[in-house]
Amino acid sequence: MSELIVGGVKVSYHVAGSGPLCLVHSGGPGIHYDYLRMPELEQHLTMVYLEPVGTGNSDLLPDGDYSMAKYAYYADQVAQHLGAEKVFFLGHSQGGFVGLQFALDYPDRLRGLIVYDGMAFNGPELGEEAFRQLEEYVARRPAGDPLAAQVLAAWQEDTQEDKASQADALRRLLPAYFRDFEEIVPRLTDWLSLVDITVDPNRQQTLWDVRERLAEIEAPVLVIVGAYDFICGEKWGRQLHDGIPGSELVVLPDSGHFGHLEQPGEFFGAITRFTTAH
Repeated sequence: MSELIVGGVKVSYHVAGSGPLCLVHSGGPGIHYDYLRMPELEQHLTMVYLEPVGTGNSDLLPDGDYSMAKYAYYADQVAQHLGAEKVFFLGHSQGGFVGLQFALDYPDRLRGLIVYDGMAFNGPELGEEAFRQLEEYVARRPAGDPLAAQVLAAWQEDTQEDKASQADALRRLLPAYFRDFEEIVPRLTDWLSLVDITVDPNRQQTLWDVRERLAEIEAPVLVIVGAYDFICGEKWGRQLHDGIPGSELVVLPDSGHFGHLEQPGEFFGAITRFTTAH
């Protein structure tokens, strides 16, 4: 682990692999980077796994203002510290939001952007569509299925602002993030132990929307989305693709929110082709 102090704030990150530098930003808010470790890409890229501010070993922000612009700023500070003139940026879920903001704020620093199960806004509409998709997930399950009841309860309950409650809710909701959790879970034993969260009770709500600015993005963009992703689904991936000129779209037909686990061949193949081309 390496650390950088930016304006008195500690930002931690991990470097692995060789090749062009690629910043990797996890989802969240507060989800630790470990679940997004991708050794397959480390054969082609220097992967810089960020621990976003407010997460893991990085500092909490005293004012609780975790805007996308701030996340993008700290990511750029790490890239500059590492001496990279241009970088790839791979952002998953909320990390994809940050990647889009990075593309808008630092266009000259970006070699290419990979938005992995991301979208161009954060607000009530996200939750409304996610709940609709979650209802479809429940409808696909057998009547009276305990797993469906579990994830629905986890989504609807008012969790406390502490790590134990948040981590427990995430664990119970996790099956809905996969197309077929029962099929893949035997292969997730080690991965499940990496899923962790940092809770900052001072974290402020962040409303963010760049849908009207997508056409400003000039860097090459690859959008990857799982067809069964209930939280950042295909609807939003296609919205990105339609709004960003020249972008590429890959829909993983048998994946939910974690295509790098569910369809690794297709996922890593798409990214390798994209980064090689650019």
